[in-house]
Amino acid sequence: MADAERLGGCCWIRTPPGCETGGVSASEHDSPPLRLALAGGGTGGHVVPGLHLLEALSELGAGPESVVWFGAGRAIEERVLREAPGRLPGVSIERRVLRLEPAGGGAPTKAGLVTRLPAAIWRARAALAAARVDVVIGLGGFVSAPVVLAAKSLGLPTLLLEVNAVAGAATRRLGRIADRVAHARASSVPDGELGGRHVVTGAPLGPRFAPDASAESADGARGYKFDPARPLLCVLGGSQGALGVNRFVAEHAPDLAAGGLAVLHQTGPGRLDEGAARIAGAVEAVEFLDDVPGVLRASRLVLARGGASTLAELAALRVPTVVVPYPHHKDGHQRLNARALGEGVRIVSEADLGAATVPGLVELAGERGAAERERMRSALAAAEDGRGAQRVARLVLELAGREADAGSRGVEVRNHEACSEGVSRGI
Repeated sequence: MADAERLGGCCWIRTPPGCETGGVSASEHDSPPLRLALAGGGTGGHVVPGLHLLEALSELGAGPESVVWFGAGRAIEERVLREAPGRLPGVSIERRVLRLEPAGGGAPTKAGLVTRLPAAIWRARAALAAARVDVVIGLGGFVSAPVVLAAKSLGLPTLLLEVNAVAGAATRRLGRIADRVAHARASSVPDGELGGRHVVTGAPLGPRFAPDASAESADGARGYKFDPARPLLCVLGGSQGALGVNRFVAEHAPDLAAGGLAVLHQTGPGRLDEGAARIAGAVEAVEFLDDVPGVLRASRLVLARGGASTLAELAALRVPTVVVPYPHHKDGHQRLNARALGEGVRIVSEADLGAATVPGLVELAGERGAAERERMRSALAAAEDGRGAQRVARLVLELAGREADAGSRGVEVRNHEACSEGVSRGI
């Protein structure tokens, strides 16, 4: 494992000496090692795409030597980035926290953000200059603002990544000054601005989420000791949990088990007490999934929130999914994220979750749902080709004035739109 040290609010993640980069070493290139800065935090959706992107760069033989990662300082960031040394051997990641949130936590108000922004820009500017960063990548969220503004003041190339079906505030505001904006979906591109600065790439996904020829594999859930005769329903509450989904599963897991399903309930951090009670061989609750792609491949059906990264992972692995969008976002982006996957998902409003939902889940995950699941898998394959990370990685290399290995040059950066815009059905 890598050593981690805290130095004045920063966390340095280093890999042990002797680790291989998994790509072409810096000495084999004429250009110096690539140094990147990523800005994103607060939720898993503003962190996970960055890891996918870094993995794609390594796969292209152009993995960075060092990364400065600016975050909000929330626990979910540390939990997600804990995986970085194992997934990115040879990459030094320096974490820097920009304190934009109020002392009690939560998202800052507009007034609070304006008050704290100047100092955050200066701190980001100093860190970028000290690290001699080549390209700055904004992953969304308010943390992106001071870092992208600092990068522009230094003349550094900037790339924004928008994974939602509707552009967030950071993309809308910073997109006017960023060099490039990579959109997972065409629906988030401003009217009349597709092409040039705005490029549709698909969602960034690391190699662990490459589409698998086998529709399902039980190996990823073997450690939970479920009855192998039971189809697995995996419940994902999102990086920070989902109270409405957790309550539904806690109440109705016995009914789902009585219907013949195994239920693996990921509650979110610190929310295990909201989870379903254990039933040997049938129901387990955990705060986190250690092997997400393995568990998803083992799942017959998934019940999930509508976070863009989660849905992209599920689509790439062709896992039929029932989506319960978070109901309190003003822009309704989770519902729009789900609708972008067309017939590959079914949408259920949180207000409609209840006893009447159980029979539909049991049928869809069981033998009677086999034909429908196959149709859903085909729709997911049409919606997500799994190559978005490679396209975004090539944008990064272009901004840095670098080239990827010759074997990856067939990954064309273009206005790619794989999704079939359709109206998803309810369960």
